Amino acid sequence: MKSVHFDCFSGISGDMVLGAFVDLGVPLTELREALRSLPLDGYSIESRKVHRGGILATQVIVECRSEHVHRRLSDICAMISHSSLPPRTKQRAISCFQLLGEAEARVHGMPVELVHFHEVGAVDAIIDIVGSMWCAEFLGIEHATASEVVVGSGRVKTAHGELPVPAPATALLLEGVPVTSGERSGELTTPTGAAILRTLATEFGTLPLLTYEKIGYGAGSRDDKNFANCLRLFLSSLPNNPPVEHRKLVLVQTEIDDMPGEYAGYLQERLFHDGALDVVFAPIQMKKNRPGISIQCLVEIEKLAAIKGVLLRESTTFGVKVIHIDRYCLQREIHEINCTWGKIRVKIALWSGNEVLKVAPEYEDCRRIALEHGVPLPRVYDEAKRAALRWLEQRWEQGIPSTE
Repeated sequence: MKSVHFDCFSGISGDMVLGAFVDLGVPLTELREALRSLPLDGYSIESRKVHRGGILATQVIVECRSEHVHRRLSDICAMISHSSLPPRTKQRAISCFQLLGEAEARVHGMPVELVHFHEVGAVDAIIDIVGSMWCAEFLGIEHATASEVVVGSGRVKTAHGELPVPAPATALLLEGVPVTSGERSGELTTPTGAAILRTLATEFGTLPLLTYEKIGYGAGSRDDKNFANCLRLFLSSLPNNPPVEHRKLVLVQTEIDDMPGEYAGYLQERLFHDGALDVVFAPIQMKKNRPGISIQCLVEIEKLAAIKGVLLRESTTFGVKVIHIDRYCLQREIHEINCTWGKIRVKIALWSGNEVLKVAPEYEDCRRIALEHGVPLPRVYDEAKRAALRWLEQRWEQGIPSTE
């Protein structure tokens, strides 16, 4: 399975993505042939090697005659659906345009069906998006991550007049993504580039642990002698069944020595309610020899603001620390197993998708059965675990994978 990391140190646009994919080895002749199935004419697509800030990169140039067609989302989706492109390419391209349509609809306050695409409805943008999705399919990319996105600053001219950078549609498309303006003015990230990134990438942050096979550089149209105006892609291979699941999370932490114990239970409830994945209270010794507690919350990045708000509003702390972390977890499945007293859910931990490492009955189910039948809780646990192991053995004998 192939994975790609988007290094958006100089922003991202549709032509930069295409250029980086071609730089990774996608044949331009095959890309042209694939795009011929779209009902578009009057354009040409070429590539050339250029230098951007001293780096040799590939620039893809889409030239087309002037057109005044304002296409709706349904027009573009129909165009893609009726082509002979691979199904995955169609699905990704349509999803990308749907993201763009929804962003434009929110910006203008109208139903997405009524949005007319101007900049992103032009032939070159359609080629950028569909071509990028075809390249991802050609390279076998199933997984993508991305760095923080440099968006630029200042103003940009559009069909709706001058707008702030990032353009409103770009800003909406990058909701929940780490962004920065960077050191250069101008529009460095376009709506098309942002939509492609959100369609392909599922994780954002620092470069993950990987062994990359190849690097591709896609050049932007601006030639700044003092800065490399290009997008960098790291191409790597991942095992088809990775032994562990990797996620980028945030640890929000604070230490308190003046909060009544009654507040702690309520605080924990609120933290879980607002999206914390885990909450730990640990006893610590603080200054002036005071006993206190360390509160540690494991959070998804998009829930960070809500969790910070709960800690600052519902506890006695004056501040919190935020630490970006990598979490690696065993893959797991939940199965319902029949035991002596009824059905119990059992969590099964897997290694590389098929090797069973651990079997753990669900506490709430075991507690319920223990209370209903007057059976000691440890006995229910033991019986549930034995029943789960017998169930797994029967499946192995029948040749049924544990993941089905």
